Amino acid sequence: MLAVRCRMLLFAFAVTLSAMPARAQEELDYETLPAPADVPRQLPDTIIVEPTPFGSAAGEFDPATGLPVPQANSRMIWGLPNPFDGPEGGFEFGACPPTEYPGYDPPWSWQVAPDGLIYRSYLAGPREPRLAAVWNYDTAARRWVIDGTVGGRVGLLRFGNEDPLRPQGFQLDAEGAAFPRMDLQTESWDMETADFRWGLPLTYGRGPWEFKFAYYHLSSHLGDEYIVRNINTFNRINYVRDALVLGAAYRVREALRLYGEVGYSFHADGGAKPWEFQFGAEYSQLAPTGLRGSPFFAINGWLRQEVNFGGTLTAQAGWQWRGYGSGHVLRFGGQYFVGKSVAFEFFETYEQMLGIGLWYDF
Repeated sequence: MLAVRCRMLLFAFAVTLSAMPARAQEELDYETLPAPADVPRQLPDTIIVEPTPFGSAAGEFDPATGLPVPQANSRMIWGLPNPFDGPEGGFEFGACPPTEYPGYDPPWSWQVAPDGLIYRSYLAGPREPRLAAVWNYDTAARRWVIDGTVGGRVGLLRFGNEDPLRPQGFQLDAEGAAFPRMDLQTESWDMETADFRWGLPLTYGRGPWEFKFAYYHLSSHLGDEYIVRNINTFNRINYVRDALVLGAAYRVREALRLYGEVGYSFHADGGAKPWEFQFGAEYSQLAPTGLRGSPFFAINGWLRQEVNFGGTLTAQAGWQWRGYGSGHVLRFGGQYFVGKSVAFEFFETYEQMLGIGLWYDF
């Protein structure tokens, strides 16, 4: 009698499991495996094999390493130590190509409109495509302004793997954004200036390295209300840049990136000059965070020939929430900006701003 009841319970459990959707977020579909003792300490401490809707991730194990052999329709999630919890505590989980492990190299293929970006926009870059609004107090001019960004960046074509959070390979992107500034000291929050940028970045990523070769066009314009209020006192300039950019980034850890780039404008007008240099560092967890979120910080320097290789320093810190899929991230935090204005109709004006911002990055 007891044996019959056990069989019935096992049958009911099997039926329940078969009815569950094979999704990455289903806890019962995860198999957590400790790393073998002979794996070097700097490698991930935890490996989670994640099934996909198209097949099971359960498979054989490599006898030499004790690691699971990847299956055709599965991917792997790697747990990395979280620096905010000390060297032995906490993990941040994200889809990362396990390039440190021999014998595993996700297959590359051609993909149209791929998910994810190989070379992501700089978090603290003042003129990067995203959706954003920053409420700034200009301590030099003693006034409040809103600096907005309305734009985005998407992949057009990729030859590489299919990892949306940390893709590897070659990718062509398209980007575009408008950067309006509104003066909160006026009754109707007049738009003071609006800069516009669009471009085509060609990117490559392999292991911890990321590279970018890009073309972009940028032009700056005065707002109608500002022209009406200052028609006799201000002359508009035709600030324009058509530039080529070469950039490189290195991930010291999965979440910590250092970067630098050089740009040369082959067509410049309105006071713009050819050379520019941009560099910085940022910490941002690449894995989905859920509702809890995680901290981020970023710093960016931008030197421009048109202001005698002075420029700007931007620092940000706050909290972020990264979603599943392509890893879009919502951020909230504080910002400090100092240097020559990046509202390029006023590119020679010194500004020092403290602000609170909301950013949505692609």
